[in-house]
Order: sequence, then C-alpha cells, then structure tokens
Amino acid sequence: MGIYLFMVYKVIGDDGVAISKQYPLVVSTWPFKEAVRAAWRAVDGGHSAVDAVVEGCSACEELRCDGTVGPGGSPDENGETTIDALIMNGVTMEVGAVAAMRFVKDGIRAAKLVMQHTKHTLLVGEKASAFAISMGLPGPSNLSSSDSIRKWSKWKENNCQPNFWKDVVPLDSCGPYHAKASMDVKEGGCSTRNLMGVAEPRSSLVGPHNHDTISMAVIDKMGHVAVGTSTNGATYKIPGRVGDGPIAGSSAYADTDVGACGATGDGDIMMRFLPCYQVVESMRLGMEPRLAAKDAISRIARKFPDFVGAVVAVNKNGVHAGACHGWTFEYSVRSPVTVDVEVFTVLP
Repeated sequence: MGIYLFMVYKVIGDDGVAISKQYPLVVSTWPFKEAVRAAWRAVDGGHSAVDAVVEGCSACEELRCDGTVGPGGSPDENGETTIDALIMNGVTMEVGAVAAMRFVKDGIRAAKLVMQHTKHTLLVGEKASAFAISMGLPGPSNLSSSDSIRKWSKWKENNCQPNFWKDVVPLDSCGPYHAKASMDVKEGGCSTRNLMGVAEPRSSLVGPHNHDTISMAVIDKMGHVAVGTSTNGATYKIPGRVGDGPIAGSSAYADTDVGACGATGDGDIMMRFLPCYQVVESMRLGMEPRLAAKDAISRIARKFPDFVGAVVAVNKNGVHAGACHGWTFEYSVRSPVTVDVEVFTVLP
C-alpha cells in the first residue's frame, strides 16, 4: 500500500478565521470511479487542474461511461452518435468547447485544442471535426456501435417514441414532421402534449441511462481550479440538438477565486438557468456549497417541477455538496484524506 503525502494549508480569511485548504481534489458527477482515478493520478503527480480534467474526462470517453459519454451511445433520430464537450480554466476564465461534433471520439481533447489554439470558445458540427483532425486527433471514424444501432433500431420499431418533438404532425410514424396548422396552445405557452395527444412529462424522456454527462472539477496542488464535461447527449435527440454540455455556466463553471460547479440532467431545461454560474456566484457572495447547490436546483424546479437534474458544488477550500431534483444523484470525490474514490449519495 502506498503512502499518500498531502498538505493542509491554513490561511486567515477576511473575518480573521483560519481556513483549512485540502488539495488536490477531484469531484465528478456520478460514480465514474475510473475517470476520477485517472484525474487523480494526473493532479497528484503534479499536473495542472486543466490537464487532470482532460485525463479524467478522456478516461470516461474511452470507457463509454453509462453509454452516455464518448462514442458508441445515445444515437440521435438518424442513429448517429455525436459529441459535446467543454473545458474551462478557472484561473484565466478561458473556455474551449465542441458541440454536435461528428466523426471524432475525443471530445474533451478537442475542447482543449479549441481553448489552446483559437481565440474562439465553441466550434460545432463537421467544422469542429475538421478542426480537431487538423490539430492531430484521430478521425474521421464512425462513432456508432452495435449497442447504439441496436437501441436505435428498437426505437424505430416502436414508431420512434418517445421523442422530443411537440405540436407537429408526422408524415408517417417517424416523420418527417410538419408544424400543425392549428396548434394546441395554452394561455401563456405551448402545450406539452405528445403526438398521441396525451400530456407527457419530460422526466419520461430523460433519465440516468439515456441522458448523462460527466462533469468534473479539479483543484490542483497550486489551488487552481478547472472544470470539464463530456457527453453524447440525449438519446433520440433531433439531429443538430446541442444541450448544456458545451455551454459554460450551465454544465460547468469554474473560478479559482471561488470554486466550481458541475451539472447533469435535462440539459434543455437546465441550460435556460445557467445553474453552475448561479452556484459559483452564490458561493462568491458567501453561500456555502450545500445551500448554493440547493438554491440553483430550486430555481429550476419552481418553473419546471417535473425536470430531472443535479448539480455538485465545490468551493476553493475543497468543501463540496450536491443537490438534485427528480432522481437520486451520486457524485464521486478523491481527496488527500481518502485512499480511494468516495461516492456520495444525494436524495431529491
């Protein structure tokens, strides 16, 4: 058994109270233990928070965590798998991201290349693929797998249900779709009726095994913070759909002066609220991670009571907490005071 050496730094806060800082630290959505271990090996070995995030998310892509990260899972309506990913440096506030990327499996590495070698924040679609390949990543390659094709085929046999369309009429059971001539509109907004005319909660479309994201935060030995995400998006999404994964402030956000946040769940709803930006700004104003996470989730739940999602918050001192709605959430942590990854369970 190895011996882990770590340092606990004590500094004096603005209120004169001693604060213990324990790092390095790795925090990730879900029990993606191998991804956390990969990030920990990097950061514990002296690598930067940014590089550790890349190693952790890349491991999840290679392992195809839950079938919802990396290639080979979550087919869209055409049966194709595409990749969304993001990385953010909490020191410089630089962000690199790719969305709806085809033919390239290395989402998080492509996102880092956007951050390193362009003055842009987000590249999308086939042009993101071309950029990634030009920067040395392998491709083009088929991102589908036998599992994803089998899943897609069963969905087609079920008349392409459930899906993400609303207020449309299909030419046949699987489209193409056209807007209704006379839409069923409620006062103040559109109906959420599906094609059968029955109200369908969004929670039936989104769950832990059909729409998931690894969102990882790392604090390195210098106390620098970075975050990253990777996902292949919502299963049976409409081609071209981009969720919260590559959107800074929604799926993840980091500021070394404050801390970080990672999110997972129904990205189409969550991205309307920028929950991770909200969490970090709440912590900046002095709110502890537990309350900041709970507040961000409750803001969404008040408007969308049937949404499914979660956030995990960590402040610059390494204090972490999660909050969720619509499901039981788990997140993983590796710190200097543990000998392996710990999984924390958060109840809705």
